[in-house]
Amino acid sequence: MHKKIEEIKKLEKPPKVLKNLYTKEEIKEFLELYKNLPTTVHNKKQNVIKKRWLQGYSEKLEKLFCERLKNEIGEFKMDNLKDENGKDIYGLIQESYNPIGLHVDAGFNFENLIYRQTLIPLTPVGSTVIFKNRFYGSSTSFTLDEKELEKKQLKYGQNKRSSDHINMYGKKPFDKDTHEKYLNHEKIENLAGLEIEFIYEWELGSMLIFDRTNIHCSSSKIDGKKIGLTTFTKR
Repeated sequence: MHKKIEEIKKLEKPPKVLKNLYTKEEIKEFLELYKNLPTTVHNKKQNVIKKRWLQGYSEKLEKLFCERLKNEIGEFKMDNLKDENGKDIYGLIQESYNPIGLHVDAGFNFENLIYRQTLIPLTPVGSTVIFKNRFYGSSTSFTLDEKELEKKQLKYGQNKRSSDHINMYGKKPFDKDTHEKYLNHEKIENLAGLEIEFIYEWELGSMLIFDRTNIHCSSSKIDGKKIGLTTFTKR
């Protein structure tokens, strides 16, 4: 568990969407950046391509992103993974062909004062489900899949697998209609006790900001593929 839970809680706020933060031209530049970055992971099983936003590929976008985020959330430090030279990366761009499952991006260092995370859609179709439920452990993917739960030898930056969330928030069954509409890629039993706070419908030019303690996942809404930029901060 994080050691600064009370301080983390004092910083928590509801999710927020900033509309028209980026122009069409700037979104094109982010897509060009994505094209130029080397592939970090191509997980064929999950059908997802991940690329780290490495420093030096677009100083213009680095400055733009940091300035606009600082205007909204105040002072922050990056809490993304580091590259092979020990430099901070700015975030992770993911090209997904399947919805991303239930998880929390609470980091891996329990000494850190984790803060906000952001999501910038680079394609127009998709949505992200934010739950009211919060988790103060490490970055974790929540699952009932026995094969996934057996995975212990994780690579640098990989989420822990856990079913610890079951019964943590009560046993109230998840609403069947909501499950069918937004989350039919998840086992409904995996959502027991969870309550939706906000559903972010992707829109080019906008940015979602939410706390890193919020459990969340993709909705089942996808049109072939979607590309999004995620970044994580600490205080």
